[in-house]
Amino acid sequence: MASELSSAETTKVVATLNRILELELAGLVRYLHYSFMIFGHNRIPIVAWLLAQADESQAHAVKAGEHITNLAGHPSLKIGPLLETHKHNVDEILREALTHEQEGLAEYRKLLEAVADRNVMLEEYARAQIAAEEAMSPTSARCCASPVPSADCGPASPKG
Repeated sequence: MASELSSAETTKVVATLNRILELELAGLVRYLHYSFMIFGHNRIPIVAWLLAQADESQAHAVKAGEHITNLAGHPSLKIGPLLETHKHNVDEILREALTHEQEGLAEYRKLLEAVADRNVMLEEYARAQIAAEEAMSPTSARCCASPVPSADCGPASPKG
């Protein structure tokens, strides 16, 4: 319950949840934009994946907003940073998406640190979000890897 958090802790948690909300809303916009910018013979599955990521970001934003109001906070109307590099090849898009997901993961970790052993509901929420992001991160990183070292998309993947 919120009563397990002091007033100052609740204010800090609401601020963290608002940053999460803003990042998730930015993710929604970012993934939709990326989906519009995919061209070529692999467009259909890539667009489907990006739209699924947009849906996931929206669902995560809703959860964050609900937790904010459960703590008697006010959900932000801001959207997190939207980087427009004008680089729309799939490698660049996946690299930007991975960076964005890592930023979100850092905020969920801050939330977990703030609520651990003080609010079971928020602790479980933070743990579930961290687990989901960590499960997705290796997949996104592998999408950016190439079997041959390349300046285009990060380090080479290990052979095995």
